Amino acid sequence: MHVQPVTSLQGRVMLSGDKSIAHRALMLGALADGVTRIANLPLSDDLAATRRCLESLGVPIERNGGGALYVRGGHLKESAAPLDCGGSGTTIRLIAGLLAGLPFASILAGNAQLARRPMQRVIDPLRQMGADVSALTRPEHSSSANGRTPVMVIRGGSLHAIDYRTPVASAQIKSCVLLAALHAGGETVVREDALTRDHTERMLRAMGARIEVFDNVNVAGSAARDWFAAVRLSPSPLAPLDITLPNDFSSASFFVVAALLVAKSELLIESVNLNPTRTGLLDIVQLMGATVGLEDVYDANGEPVGRLRVRFAEGLRGATIGGALVPRAIDEYPLVALLATQAVGETLVCDAAELRVKESDRVAGVVMELRKMGAQLDERPDGFVVHGPTRLRAARVDSHGDHRLAMMLAVAGLIADGETIIDGSEAINKSFPDFEKTLKGLAH
Repeated sequence: MHVQPVTSLQGRVMLSGDKSIAHRALMLGALADGVTRIANLPLSDDLAATRRCLESLGVPIERNGGGALYVRGGHLKESAAPLDCGGSGTTIRLIAGLLAGLPFASILAGNAQLARRPMQRVIDPLRQMGADVSALTRPEHSSSANGRTPVMVIRGGSLHAIDYRTPVASAQIKSCVLLAALHAGGETVVREDALTRDHTERMLRAMGARIEVFDNVNVAGSAARDWFAAVRLSPSPLAPLDITLPNDFSSASFFVVAALLVAKSELLIESVNLNPTRTGLLDIVQLMGATVGLEDVYDANGEPVGRLRVRFAEGLRGATIGGALVPRAIDEYPLVALLATQAVGETLVCDAAELRVKESDRVAGVVMELRKMGAQLDERPDGFVVHGPTRLRAARVDSHGDHRLAMMLAVAGLIADGETIIDGSEAINKSFPDFEKTLKGLAH
């Protein structure tokens, strides 16, 4: 991908549907009693992986002439072949929970990048619930006929409820346990030390599940209060939904930061999911001295949706970012690093060690690639420090196979002197195949 600097970004931004919500709509639709209709589904490699796995498990998924998908629930059965999760961490971790309570065996496989990501974090609670789960990332399982690496085997069956505290702030762990809890005897409780994205809880409630969410209060029958939030779920039948997915905030964030950094810019980003567990970037922007306008907010199947108005921001300043804010912006820290290169003073990101086990080590990758463009920043074990402001210069940079790193570097190229070349930009297809086209359409 080749990126030239631009003088401004102008116009309305229309994005595809929210990837996180889409994964959950497909999986919960497969468990529902009836047909779930999903409109505005994104065309990304990760979503294709979830659909592929569900169809391998016997779930009928059909597309109508208008582009919506229809998921016919209640048809899950054993797959004759390993389930190919591609490179999608959300797919493999959530579908592990879905399969744990079903009476058959499944092999979950993925590409080499996915096989390197930590899976014990979902294996442990599933085993506590009574599932038979084995990790398969040993050398003798390094490849399979289709080039995928077997990652885990799940032999589903009878589960019991647990009271579980997540070891790291991760919506994928929480969602895995909640999906398993739909087939477990009794009430399952999941506790978190920091609030993570809650799309699973919202969708379960919209589908009629018996679910309660607690925030900084005690769950009846427990004396412990040293946690931040908890979810309690009982086995429940699920009603199908007719859902139009809001546009993806994580995709929108690249255009938010681009408009803040490129002089004379003003963008309207339409119909964006504004779930507060996802919009930590907006709080970080405010800490750094800028403002993003929220307009026409409404509710859609329990999710807040609205328009973002973003203008060029002068006078950005450094900030310290950590604690409970980190999981609310976990996908946006490459962009935070870029913003910080144009802010006066020092920006510290801490408590973000989770960035090291994403599609790439995002701490190391961000520091390495932005240094090539002249930025001054240093690694920390749990984040990074950026010293700004710095005028960026064009360079040949690398995505490290990470879609979010590739898109951040493209935004950096908009304000760098000269032509920026991004090797490995095909990684963008994992989440946002139309990114380059959308960006070029706004450039002036």
